[in-house]
Amino acid sequence: MSMTESTIPIQVRKNTGELVPFDEGKLGRSLQRSGAKEEEIDEIIAEVRASLFDGITTRKIYQIAYRLLAKQSNRAAGRFRLKKAIFQFGPSGYPFEHFVARLLEFEGYIVKTGQLINGRCVTHEVDVVAEKPGKVVMVECKFHHVESRKNDVKISLYTHSRFEDIRAERKKNDAVGNEIFEPLLITNTRFTSDAIQFGECSGMKLIGWDHPVGNSLKDWIDRSGFHPITSLKSLQKKEKQILLDKGIVLCREIAETHSLLAELHISNRRKKKILKEAEAML
Repeated sequence: MSMTESTIPIQVRKNTGELVPFDEGKLGRSLQRSGAKEEEIDEIIAEVRASLFDGITTRKIYQIAYRLLAKQSNRAAGRFRLKKAIFQFGPSGYPFEHFVARLLEFEGYIVKTGQLINGRCVTHEVDVVAEKPGKVVMVECKFHHVESRKNDVKISLYTHSRFEDIRAERKKNDAVGNEIFEPLLITNTRFTSDAIQFGECSGMKLIGWDHPVGNSLKDWIDRSGFHPITSLKSLQKKEKQILLDKGIVLCREIAETHSLLAELHISNRRKKKILKEAEAML
C-alpha cells in the first residue's frame, strides 16, 4: 500500500537549517515544563498541528504556541519562552554573567563577578568567582546571540588552559590547601561533541542549555525559580535593557523590591501590571 499524504510527517526547519519531522512530543514536554495544564497542552498542540506546513520553522511553531499559551497564563508563557528570554540578555553578555552569579548564590555561594585573578604566567579576568567553605568555583561564561552557535573544543581548551594557570598559582602560594577548585564553563547554547569529550577527560565541568542531562542550564533555572526579567511580556524591550544595565536580571528582584521599577519612570498602572506578572513567575 502506498504511503498516503496524511501519514507523511510534516518537515520542520530547525535554526540550523536542517529539516526534521515535527515532534509533537517535544512541544508537549516544553509546554508541560512551563506549568501548562494538560487540557491547555492538548488544545495548543491541536491548534499548532492545524497551522503546520512543510518547511515551517521551529521558531514559528513556538511563536504560535507562546501566543496561545499567553492567553491562558502569563507565568506559563514566561517559562515557556525561557530560552528566548536568555538570548535577550545581549548585547554585552554581562547580564548573563550576573544571571549565572545569581544561580550560584542560590546554591549557597558567596559570589563576585569580573574578578582579576593572578595565574602562574599571566593575570586573568574571570567572569564569576563563587566561594563557600572548602570550595572555589571559577566560571567562564560564553554568551551567544544566535541559537545555532555551538561552543567548540577550542573554547574548552582555552578555558581549561586559563584555569590551570590560576590553579598553578594558587598551589604555588599554598592558597589551595584542602579546598576543591572547580573550573566551570557555562553557555546559553550548546557544545560540540569534541568540547564535551575534552571537558569530561580534563575534569572541567561544562553546562549548556541542555547539557548535562538533569543538570543543564534550563534544569538549574527551573530548580532555582530564578527567571529572567526578559521573560516578562509586560516589559518593553527598552525597559528591559534599562534594568539589565543596572544589573537587575531576575523577576524575583523586581517582585521583592518594587522600588527598582522607579528607574523606568512609568505609570502606577503599568507598575502594577509588571509586578503582578513578575510575582506570578516566582
